[in-house]
Amino acid sequence: MIQQSAGQRILHGRIIDSISEAPLEGVRILVEENEEVLFTDENGFFSKRIFLKEKTTLLCDLIEFKSRRIELKKRGSSKNIDMGIIALLPENETDLNQSMMEVSQEAAENSNYDIENISGLLSSRKDVFSRTAAFDFGSNFFRRRFLGSEQGLVMLNGVRLNKVLTGRPEWSNWGGLNDALRKQEVFSEMHPTNYALGGMAKSINMLSVANIQRKGLKLSMSAANKNYTTRLMITYATGLINKNWSIMLSASMRNAKTGYRQGTNYHAKSLLVSMDRRIGQKHHLNATFIYANNDRGRSSPMTDEVFQLKGTSYNSYWGYQWGKRRNSREKKIHEPITQLNYYFNPNPKWSIDAHVTYQNGQVSFSRLDYNGSTLLGGLQTTVGQGINPDATYYQKLPSYFLRSPLQTDYANAFLAEREIRQNGQVDWESLQEANLNQADGKNAIYALYEDVDESQSLSFKTSFSHHVSNRLLFQGSLFIRNFQSENYAYMIDLLGGKGYLDVDSFSENLNQAQNNLKEPNRIVIEKEKFRYNYELGAIELRSHLGAKFTSKKSEFYAGFEMAAQSYQRNGLYENGRNPGNLSIGKSESATFNSTSFKTGYSYRITGRHVLSANVNYLQNAPVLKSIFSNIRESNNLVENLRVKESMGFDFNYTWRHPVIYASFSGYYLHSINATNISFYYADGLIGLGNQENSAYVQEVLTGINKLYAGFEFALEAKILSGLKLRTVAALGNSFYTSDPELYLTSNSIEETLHLGESQLKGYFASSGPQKALSFGLEYSSPSYWWLSSSVNIFDNSYVSVAPITRTKNFYLDTDGSTLPQIDIETANVLLQQEPLNPYWTLNIVGGKSWKIKDLYLGFFVSLNNVMDAVYKTGGFEQSRNANYQRLLEDKTREKPLFGPKYWLGYGSTFFSSIYIRI
Repeated sequence: MIQQSAGQRILHGRIIDSISEAPLEGVRILVEENEEVLFTDENGFFSKRIFLKEKTTLLCDLIEFKSRRIELKKRGSSKNIDMGIIALLPENETDLNQSMMEVSQEAAENSNYDIENISGLLSSRKDVFSRTAAFDFGSNFFRRRFLGSEQGLVMLNGVRLNKVLTGRPEWSNWGGLNDALRKQEVFSEMHPTNYALGGMAKSINMLSVANIQRKGLKLSMSAANKNYTTRLMITYATGLINKNWSIMLSASMRNAKTGYRQGTNYHAKSLLVSMDRRIGQKHHLNATFIYANNDRGRSSPMTDEVFQLKGTSYNSYWGYQWGKRRNSREKKIHEPITQLNYYFNPNPKWSIDAHVTYQNGQVSFSRLDYNGSTLLGGLQTTVGQGINPDATYYQKLPSYFLRSPLQTDYANAFLAEREIRQNGQVDWESLQEANLNQADGKNAIYALYEDVDESQSLSFKTSFSHHVSNRLLFQGSLFIRNFQSENYAYMIDLLGGKGYLDVDSFSENLNQAQNNLKEPNRIVIEKEKFRYNYELGAIELRSHLGAKFTSKKSEFYAGFEMAAQSYQRNGLYENGRNPGNLSIGKSESATFNSTSFKTGYSYRITGRHVLSANVNYLQNAPVLKSIFSNIRESNNLVENLRVKESMGFDFNYTWRHPVIYASFSGYYLHSINATNISFYYADGLIGLGNQENSAYVQEVLTGINKLYAGFEFALEAKILSGLKLRTVAALGNSFYTSDPELYLTSNSIEETLHLGESQLKGYFASSGPQKALSFGLEYSSPSYWWLSSSVNIFDNSYVSVAPITRTKNFYLDTDGSTLPQIDIETANVLLQQEPLNPYWTLNIVGGKSWKIKDLYLGFFVSLNNVMDAVYKTGGFEQSRNANYQRLLEDKTREKPLFGPKYWLGYGSTFFSSIYIRI
């Protein structure tokens, strides 16, 4: 203990890195009793006059270093308190937040399960709840407060990176650059940022400017068994050169022939270059370039029947072709980012910055087509089409041959089971053989193609910050973005075929079948665009103004944002199902204006006890992908499009004690007027007018309201020297509060089919576990080794319901009359939402670091789900059986043909890394 007397004293000292002994600039030193704050200068020194009470506690805090508390007690009468040299210990260089972000991308990329919120994985490592949510909860589809990443904000040097098309950040655009982007500003849920108003979820600003990066060279090598199996990463920062220049370079490679899921190949290369130039004391220029090329195989959800046959690591999307693994559904991302940044500080009270950001490139998804056909000579018809090559297609499973108790085919059921157990993958060679066996003049039946989004965006951003006084701060920004994209199908591989007929073989006549009436009956070869081709344009304008008032005991802020977005589609193909300006040429413009507001207040009861509350009212325009009902084929806008509204409040309590850290939060959030579009094949539809009453449809759901409410709790206690006990809990509910309107569009329907309300009110919104608990221990040794373990419990997860079975279509026959012999009690049972079983996991992580002269060496290993628990993290009802009769028939089977599909959790996995820093 350092002991001094009470009264006004000048506190001074120096803070250094305990390993390198280098001075630390920008360390925040908080006097907990009276909330005074001081910072270290570029040489690590600090000095300030403070009032020393009977007992005073200093909290020293800096990103990437462990916080340190120092207690002072009164003794003596000296006016100066020399703290001497204070050493801060660097945090364990585990890369856990970043590695968990990368491992979670596989689930995030799957459009069938909306779990793309992994922004928590970049959260402050000093926040107990965020750290636990990242490492222990993150790989289990947990979403903090049930919010998706489109409800947060990810920025690079203060510039918005969320995509125009989806509203979500594309994490692969900077994947593999963990070390270069370690410097981050994190803004808590519902809080505004310093650069924009932000959303209800956490906001993150990644800082790439070179002059703030840790000087030196770092090389790391990693091995894992989740997404990739090997990673090599190197980062070098020069520090300040000649007092004016700074440069940072970072590069990485990640590879896997297959990840934990079978056939999920992974190949990624990343590069970041950042260069700074200081011009005097007031001007600072930066140029940042990020290149990230990511190519990865995707994995499939599965029904219970498939899971029982193949297990948790099964993936039906791949197979062997001439002895090599090949995944039929790969996602490729190549969207480099170039950014120019200018910072101007005319005086200590003003700061102004301006940014120009340009991003262009491609995102593509590959898939197999099995509907190739050939035009019969002299006839207005086509022949061809193959069977779905997916090994889990319902007609290839044992349940298909056991579907009828009167015509049970045990022999073929046995053969089907043996086939999927022994093989169960895409048979590439048989597809190629089928194409090669086509008679002369016939086209390919099977082909591999990509859905390509080729886009470019240019944005300009400027912002200011003005300290009117020591207590009052004003901030504002203006953001303008222009977005353009071309979207098309692209033929990759004809699999031995000579050509592909560019028609929709399911259409009723050849004229309607044309994908492009301007080039009828076109034969497509490899490396050509086909099927659909359209452009999208968007202009986005946002302005925000915020103010913050700080007093000795409290802080108040208020922020306001106005936004305008305009969207338009330009069809380049004239679609036969939507002729004329229904598909070709420019669509009607969709324009939206929105206004948002945030305010909050915090009160420091003492330096250790803090209360705060936040209130949000946010408006957001629909994202571009939700504007058109069938965006690939039609200019038709979604009916009754409205701005989405989100409103809510939270309250928070934090207790910081030298021995105990505790936090508690409660929240109540309401989302109104959301829109969702999905695509599927359904049986038992009314109003189609065809004999089968089946169609491939676009389902448009408007007026979706959801409520999110719950509590968050975190406790960390030092029970022995170096040993901490950690407990975290997230308890909440997420459910629908409206019965949204549902309508269908389809090439099989002449007019839009309005089915009225989908009675979703009261159903849980599928968004991961609604109950998550963690109990852990962590030990840090003075000898620079550490070990932690945690037991994590998850419950109250639900399968996502199919909206169409909650409409009037469920109770009506295909001719529109009420289905006979409906039993309401049975119907209610059929429509009950399926809960998923609770489960628990055990995670262990540990590491060690050494200093050898000027070289620093360290390693860590993390083990997830050590007990190899088998569990479902989420799932969705299939919409195939759209009415009571068909759903009842399927659910009474021992093995339903169209039961829910599930996402299975990972079994035991590991991530290990060794690094060298000079």
